[in-house]
Amino acid sequence: MSVVFASRRAALLVAAAGFFLLTPSHAQAQWWKRAPVDFEECADAAEKAATKSEKTSALANCNAKFAGRRKAGGGYSYYDFLQDRTFDIAGPNPTPEEQKKIDEFYTVYLANQRRSNEAAQAAMRQQREQQEQQAQQLQQVALRTEVERVPIPVERPKTLQALGPRPKGAPCAKGSFSCEWPRLSESLNDLKKLFNPAPSKPAKKG
Repeated sequence: MSVVFASRRAALLVAAAGFFLLTPSHAQAQWWKRAPVDFEECADAAEKAATKSEKTSALANCNAKFAGRRKAGGGYSYYDFLQDRTFDIAGPNPTPEEQKKIDEFYTVYLANQRRSNEAAQAAMRQQREQQEQQAQQLQQVALRTEVERVPIPVERPKTLQALGPRPKGAPCAKGSFSCEWPRLSESLNDLKKLFNPAPSKPAKKG
């Protein structure tokens, strides 16, 4: 936590004094009769600078010296750009106690930012999962639709043998198996008789 506060204070100092460090060294001389008590008094004196460059340098010096800004109803306000928030302070600069409180608010701010980022990431993951589920459901519906479009194969007709013998006198197509088979069967029987003649019966004795 001390590292966070140190980097935060360093950022504030760089933001407040960065422009002042780039101004010419001769503009850093005292250009007021007495030291200003706050930023507004310092800025009023800077407006009386002789040249534009001296005025710009003087205003940068005012920003570096005074962090608070005078309020219309009394007191001062301090704007912390790291939190994008304004704090009420008693004087032209935050006291150590006020700075400690500002740092504590900054810690809470970082924690809230972290939780917001985690919640946003969780919402994105959930949305991505829902999209994947919807894509899977659409794919399943498409597959079922494709299966329903496939025609059911027609049952193969039974062979003539399974239908049984052709009734006598029933017409048949020439060359069909049902018509040719009886003649082939008779020819096979004749061949069997030719090669295997029936044994002759012995003559009866008188």
